[in-house]
Amino acid sequence: MSHVLGPVWWLIVTLGLLITFHEYGHFIVARRLGVKVLKFSVGFGPALWSRFDRHGTQFVIAAIPLGGYVKMLDTREVEGAVGPTGLAGAFDRKPVGARMAITAAGPVFNLVFTIAALWLVFMLGKPDFQPVVGSVDHVAAASGFQVGDRITSVGGRPVDAWTDASLRVLTAGMDRRDVVVGVVDAAGTARERTLALSKLPAELDQHRLPEEIGLAPRQQPVPPVIGGVPADGAAAKAGLAPGDRIVSIAGETIKDWRDVSEAIQRHAAAGRALDIVVERDGQSKSFQVTPRQGDPEPGAADAKPRWVVGIGVQRVDPHYDATLRYGPVAALGKAFSETWNQTRDTLGLLGRMVTGESSVKNLGGVISIAQAADSSAQNGLVWFLTFLAAISLSLAILNLLPIPILDGGGLLYYLIESIKGSPLSDRVQIAGQYVGLVLLVGLMGLALYNDILRNVS
Repeated sequence: MSHVLGPVWWLIVTLGLLITFHEYGHFIVARRLGVKVLKFSVGFGPALWSRFDRHGTQFVIAAIPLGGYVKMLDTREVEGAVGPTGLAGAFDRKPVGARMAITAAGPVFNLVFTIAALWLVFMLGKPDFQPVVGSVDHVAAASGFQVGDRITSVGGRPVDAWTDASLRVLTAGMDRRDVVVGVVDAAGTARERTLALSKLPAELDQHRLPEEIGLAPRQQPVPPVIGGVPADGAAAKAGLAPGDRIVSIAGETIKDWRDVSEAIQRHAAAGRALDIVVERDGQSKSFQVTPRQGDPEPGAADAKPRWVVGIGVQRVDPHYDATLRYGPVAALGKAFSETWNQTRDTLGLLGRMVTGESSVKNLGGVISIAQAADSSAQNGLVWFLTFLAAISLSLAILNLLPIPILDGGGLLYYLIESIKGSPLSDRVQIAGQYVGLVLLVGLMGLALYNDILRNVS
């Protein structure tokens, strides 16, 4: 049950915090510009808690924590006689510049939250791997990369840690674009290696990119200890159990979990059992396990099925060998540069989705957010702050898209009004709202569909 309650709880914490900060941006700027705020709601639906302040604003925490809103006085929504001062402070009576400032305040506050969260991350110290290559395969091997290469730059941009390097390589991989990687090899010689990402198959599933690129960081070995054994799998039927440490497969010594899959693929054959020797409670035990052929991995360059026995690795905490920590001033500069890099990468990904160069399967919805929130929270404060910064930045970018019903759509309306000297007609605005609603619902539906596919496949 905890595997459900944990993600749900951290989803509520994440969205509650970020949406409140976003809406507070609209609220505080509206107040400062003299607009009367009627309601500040975190969430939708029935109110779980409500109170009024001395200005007559109703603050609400609602039952569905998947959004929020600030409702301001608007003459178009007022019916009946209200007296000579009843419409003072109406939003639609403010100058267009003031309305634009109020509308932009939500995304701007999300951007401020992103920078503040990353500033804390870099002051507290962000664990990471050093940008040293630990293993090479596929494209990386063909491009001349060697174990022990220390990556110093990707595409001319310096890197400090493995996360920076891998994200930039993945971005180039999505574009199928060759990228020049600066390295210092094991002998201490500075070199430039061209990672030939243009050779990646066009139909390759995005989630297989890291594997097909073939670069992995230097890290501690993963013990070959079984963590999961599905009840309907061949391993469970043969008697293997969680906690068993694999010693050998078909006579081949196993020292690391990464050796397990390779050994199974080498020795498996139809109708032939594999001799798997494990250590259990200090004793050596042998099991005869007959693998079965699984489905080909989605987007694989070759469609050959893989042999599976039904075992999973025991989870181990990563052994980070680097910490990115800065003083207050340097951390602020790093937070700004990281925010800019993430913004550029996110906009680039969105652009590639629109042009069809990148798969829409990269979109994630509330299920993905909940799972990532839970995982980052379990890893500690620094990882959770990093996650919050990424989601806050995504909210800022999403809300600035020129789609009616989002803040960006409102800004587009006001921009047109400032150019033509009068607002768009109510009919045009209402039609735009319907179009925006359809687009937004379609986008959310696609993201949810991707979430479901990831969790059932």
